[in-house]
Amino acid sequence: MSHTVGGDTDVPMSDINVVPLTDVMLVLLIVFLIAIPVVIQTVPVKLPDVRFDPTTTKPENVSLSVKASDTGACEVYWNQTRVNSTELLNRAVDKLKLEIEKQGGVNAPGLELPEVHIRGDVNTPYRCIGGTIFTMQRAGFARVGFISEPPPGGVVTRL
Repeated sequence: MSHTVGGDTDVPMSDINVVPLTDVMLVLLIVFLIAIPVVIQTVPVKLPDVRFDPTTTKPENVSLSVKASDTGACEVYWNQTRVNSTELLNRAVDKLKLEIEKQGGVNAPGLELPEVHIRGDVNTPYRCIGGTIFTMQRAGFARVGFISEPPPGGVVTRL
């Protein structure tokens, strides 16, 4: 009796190749792991639709300019005068006290506190801007805003 190398050719093959099935399942798993956190939002929030909010300049508001020097040191200017962090805090506290007294004291009806408008150079490190915000809030200013320049042509695009 002679046997062939391939065996009996009349018997059907019962082995299943599961490699393609495993590959498809792994790809689907990765797709779901990436897509599910994007679809599910944990906290529903309504974001404002404001694209451009014009600034109203009042004489009692504080205008600060912040930039970094060539050596990397932070430079803060109160109007046109350069101040260090101690002078900034002292000026801010004095300005706020003066405005509150001018309006009739802390409990005066319709008390409107001044705002701080910061003009930050685009190349200024965050620590300079953040330190200025912290100092002004520490002095008691509740509203701190940024002055920006819209792109030419009046068209504002969202990122």
